[in-house]
Amino acid sequence: MSQRFYEHLAAELDAIEEQGLTKSEQQITSPQSGTVSLGDRSVVNLCANNYLGLADHPEILAASRAALDEYGFGMASVRFICGTQDQHKELEASISEFVGFDDTILYPSCFDANGGLFETLLGPEDAVISDALNHASIIDGVRLCKAKRYRYANNDMGELEERLKEADAAGARFKLITTDGVFSMDGFIARLDEICDLAEKYDALVHFDDCHATGFLGANGKGTHEYRGCMDRVDITTGTLGKALGGASGGYTSARPEIVNLLRQRSRPYLFSNSVAPPVVAGSLKALELARRGDVREKLWDNTAYFRGKLEEAGFDILPGEHPIIPIMLYDAKKAADFAAGARAAGIYVTAFSFPVVPKGQARIRTQMSSALSRDEIDRAVDVFKSVSG
Repeated sequence: MSQRFYEHLAAELDAIEEQGLTKSEQQITSPQSGTVSLGDRSVVNLCANNYLGLADHPEILAASRAALDEYGFGMASVRFICGTQDQHKELEASISEFVGFDDTILYPSCFDANGGLFETLLGPEDAVISDALNHASIIDGVRLCKAKRYRYANNDMGELEERLKEADAAGARFKLITTDGVFSMDGFIARLDEICDLAEKYDALVHFDDCHATGFLGANGKGTHEYRGCMDRVDITTGTLGKALGGASGGYTSARPEIVNLLRQRSRPYLFSNSVAPPVVAGSLKALELARRGDVREKLWDNTAYFRGKLEEAGFDILPGEHPIIPIMLYDAKKAADFAAGARAAGIYVTAFSFPVVPKGQARIRTQMSSALSRDEIDRAVDVFKSVSG
């Protein structure tokens, strides 16, 4: 045992605390919903990814309970040994139909889906070109592969074209552009149609992670590719069942069969992780059914427009856009932490985001709208924000 090592860790933690960057965890004592319980207090929840309000939907709960009786608690195995049930295949087919791809492979999480994507498809003679604000799971997935790495400024098509030219000049065999569909800290939507234009010009593949879009973005909730009108022009999407689609766990990759089949053979997070639990699979199937109905999407967009308008009217500095992710910019980490603490004490559950989750000097309160929220709860949140902002 090295005492110096533990002293080093203690100093690191002290430094994080002194900079106001400590990320505390609140213990929720209720189901995830528009309001949650923090101990004996009920608070309005503005920081969950529960966009469609499905995390505690009674039809999803009923489907999950029924699956628990029929299929059991867990699979205790990976897919290729004895971890594939008929409902796993049904869910993969349902996701494929919903997002508009030929085939789908399930993972324990989208982090795993991204972690197992790039190293399976790309070798040292290839190139991956990544948006600078991509999610950590994409960044880590790219690090695992041996392809040459290029990065372009967020949503900057000029820089993306330059990186594609550089990859060609370096003799790249295959080029893969990777981006978030929606950038989770800002709510900005990728210019996916323009990315496809450049991909076609330079013979590149396109991958996008649609965790913050699947189920509600686009006319039918299919995601960023529907919103941008390029559903038949993208090659690969990764996504999650842990946000709008019930909020439990599980992720997926959807693509042409050649890609999905190779992932089944060589993608390490798929080959060496337990299958998604049966109750989660059944609940996710029901969540997709509910997302197809459209009424929960309509309420989400109504709530989003109303909340954005109220925050602007109150004079808050919010990032522009239309997505349900609505960041209130405070810039200073300590100020953001104090704002969040004051709001929670007044009955509004929000979280401060600071470095390293966002760049230094860009601290914020990332609020997220949900179909589960009422207008009265939204109005109450705005009033509390005004009071704690001084």
